[in-house]
Amino acid sequence: MSFEIRVEKRLGEASVALDLHAGEGLTVLFGPSGIGKTSVLNMVAGLLRPDAGRIVVAGRTLFDSAQGIDVAPEHRRAGYVFQDPRLFPHRRVRANLLYGAADDSGLAATVAMLGIGHLLDRWPRTLSGGEARRVAIGRALLSDPAFLLLDEPLSSLDRSRRGEIMDALLRVRDEAGLPILMVTHDPEEAERLGTRIVTV
Repeated sequence: MSFEIRVEKRLGEASVALDLHAGEGLTVLFGPSGIGKTSVLNMVAGLLRPDAGRIVVAGRTLFDSAQGIDVAPEHRRAGYVFQDPRLFPHRRVRANLLYGAADDSGLAATVAMLGIGHLLDRWPRTLSGGEARRVAIGRALLSDPAFLLLDEPLSSLDRSRRGEIMDALLRVRDEAGLPILMVTHDPEEAERLGTRIVTV
């Protein structure tokens, strides 16, 4: 369960380049805002095409410029949690969680792991920022992902909410058995959550 990411991408006047080999657990891409960390996640997810390189996750090649491989985003099985939780406002929490899930067989375990059982009948507009993030993480997990991508999952949360999400992410890291790639510019988050930290 690992990431092998070697990518180059020109973005306007700037360029993004990364050469990363990481084993199981949660790998943190750490560094200041605006240097291309989210662009790396988008390349792994297939939302942004590298100019050159190779992306292999858990032994499966998703992109290889030399071999002409570029797996479509919907076939990469990425569980992507964006900075904005992006919940469907017209669906209650239970329906949001099950969106994209083959069935509800994993719902109980995921809800218990994230501590969101009391939220299932709520509308997204009634959730706090921390609650919405936990629901977004749950939805990503229930989509049967091969790996998780987390883009600044604790940004714009107050300290108590950040602690709540960090606890949830630690449980996901230790129990879900998925390779996880997370972006943050916060050293405390990187230190607490990362199995390894890669400075970009």
